[in-house]
Amino acid sequence: MEEILVSQKMEELDLINSLERISSKKPNRILKIEGFILKKKKKEKLEIIIFKGFSSSTTHQIEIDLEKDVLEFDYLLTNFRLYKSPLTETEENFIRENEDCLFFLNQKNWI
Repeated sequence: MEEILVSQKMEELDLINSLERISSKKPNRILKIEGFILKKKKKEKLEIIIFKGFSSSTTHQIEIDLEKDVLEFDYLLTNFRLYKSPLTETEENFIRENEDCLFFLNQKNWI
């Protein structure tokens, strides 16, 4: 699995905010993002859930101010999983998965 460092190049793209905008148009979809936060050359697990245009992290505090970056750390995003909502305890609502951070920027991939 290739890890992608989200850096200055991705800041220009504003990946998470772009995914939130797409999510707001797809209210029956949940995007789960997995990766790592880089702190002092150590990796900490990162998990972000995007649903109905909003991000929430199950592992770290994130910024909700629209004028600021969602995460203030350097981070790696390693996997993206799309689900139908509501989530259930079974995998029946799983749609698709991709390791490419740009894959879900195409709205057609949310179907």
